[in-house]
Amino acid sequence: MPIYEYRCKKCGKQFEAFQGITEPDLKTCKFCKGKVQKMMSLSSFTLKGTGWYATDYAGKKTNTAKTAKKEETSADGTSTATDTSSSAGGKKE
Repeated sequence: MPIYEYRCKKCGKQFEAFQGITEPDLKTCKFCKGKVQKMMSLSSFTLKGTGWYATDYAGKKTNTAKTAKKEETSADGTSTATDTSSSAGGKKE
């Protein structure tokens, strides 16, 4: 059964009430019989396990440097990157 929070407009006191979802909201304060306003409160809903953004994806950053390095190295471990520092004719000075 859900717990709802109410605040009295007359005396300012806050209180909780156990009510079913289909029950109507309270209209009067249990202390002074003044009008009450239903309050929004935090839920106790928690996502547990894997597959949720909070547990599996939040805070993970892709490292582009590691990704680029993996692309430059072939499966047998030899480098596939081309050396662009040599002169145009292929001659070494």
